[in-house]
Amino acid sequence: MNTKRSEVSAAVVRRLPRYYRCLVHLEQQGVVKTSSKELARIMDLTASQIRQDLNCFGGFGQQGYGYSVAALKSEIADILSLTSPRKMIQLGAGNLGKAIAGSVDFSSSGFELLAIFDTNEWIVGSEIKDFPVLSLDVLKDFCHEHHPVAASLCVPIEGAKVLLPLLVELGIRSFLNFSHYDIDYDNVAVENVYIADSVMTLSYKTAALEEEESL
Repeated sequence: MNTKRSEVSAAVVRRLPRYYRCLVHLEQQGVVKTSSKELARIMDLTASQIRQDLNCFGGFGQQGYGYSVAALKSEIADILSLTSPRKMIQLGAGNLGKAIAGSVDFSSSGFELLAIFDTNEWIVGSEIKDFPVLSLDVLKDFCHEHHPVAASLCVPIEGAKVLLPLLVELGIRSFLNFSHYDIDYDNVAVENVYIADSVMTLSYKTAALEEEESL
């Protein structure tokens, strides 16, 4: 990859997982090669946009041939750093925590989820999708032994506010943040997930659909 990851626009980065999912699907269907035009049709983008995005990383097509599905999927996996999973922990084993740990395929998304931490003594000692639920009391010792670099925060704002300084002190620099807490630390990577925003966006799209149908 010729371009530094930090130099790529956020909009391009947001589209990379979509490209990857599309290529995985094409490969599963037995498709050997594709084109920017075909990818654009499937993903509801423009061929020009796709070529511009891929050119941020050097471009991977061949004139008159297009893209090898397997090769392009491999290149994007490398760009997204999916091939060398980084160690992750999760804070929170409540309803949201159970849903995230039980449904998200961390192993194919660049991370290896090691354990889940919670303060509820009724949950500690159980497992969620084979991930052990440990007491928050052992967090420090666990991190010193296993050296996770990322954390999924499935706790309320108050919990995140208390935990963040400790997690950063323990060497965690990347956060998948469901807590709605505004993480403001230097030299950390944060992906904020606002489920309610998606629901409100769906409400807008539903209203727009209703308007069109009423015309």
